[in-house]
Amino acid sequence: MEHLVQHAVTTIRERFWEPLTLDELARSAMVSKYYFLRLFTRVTGVTPGRFLCAVRLQEAKRLLLSTSLTVADISVRVGYSSTGSFTRRFTEWVGLSPTQYRKLSLAVPGDKPEPAPPEAAPADNPPPPAARTTGSVTGVLRSTGTVLSPVYVGVFDSNMLQGTPVSWTNACAPGRFTLPRIAAGTWYVHAVAQGRHPDSPAGTEPTPLTATLGPVRVKGETAHRLDITLSPQDWTRPPILSALMDLEPQPMAA
Repeated sequence: MEHLVQHAVTTIRERFWEPLTLDELARSAMVSKYYFLRLFTRVTGVTPGRFLCAVRLQEAKRLLLSTSLTVADISVRVGYSSTGSFTRRFTEWVGLSPTQYRKLSLAVPGDKPEPAPPEAAPADNPPPPAARTTGSVTGVLRSTGTVLSPVYVGVFDSNMLQGTPVSWTNACAPGRFTLPRIAAGTWYVHAVAQGRHPDSPAGTEPTPLTATLGPVRVKGETAHRLDITLSPQDWTRPPILSALMDLEPQPMAA
């Protein structure tokens, strides 16, 4: 039944600016909306509404960096009737406001605005005791493709790669990584890099290689060890939204 979900994903990507509803997507798949909701969520990991929102915000990111359209105009183009609602959702899911995100294209390379949650404070400037975190995640990175950039690895509160991580680092694949100072709770570990699939023809443009693990439950002063394998992103995964992943890549470590 995955073909029903693939058809719905194609519809979302081709008509994201329209007021698509769960009822309409289920009707096009010729199944009940309750069955369609369960099937779509099982295959993609998110609800149709969250997938649609992610596609809209990905297009908004592209327009902010490649056009001079106002935020209000962009919000309408991607299917929002309220600029305020668009701005709030964009800020929550991307980690920067639309105006801040647009500055990414204007900043000097290496000087781009960077999400910096309190948990990511340097070791010589630890958070206050009330906000001190307790656990860590370590592991090994591998890849099914050729990695052409540093790998961003972060701990997020969603199985979608959105918002600001509570802890993040750069690493290499193959290689090891450590994510320190993670508060007790349930998290998802995301990794992303630019790369190329082994079967891709020579000269093919790099594409995202991604991996998601979770839920990972951090409790007490524990160190969780994970093996993460990056692979090309397929049609089932919603777009990458976190602004952290749009920072200017640094040179690959030796």
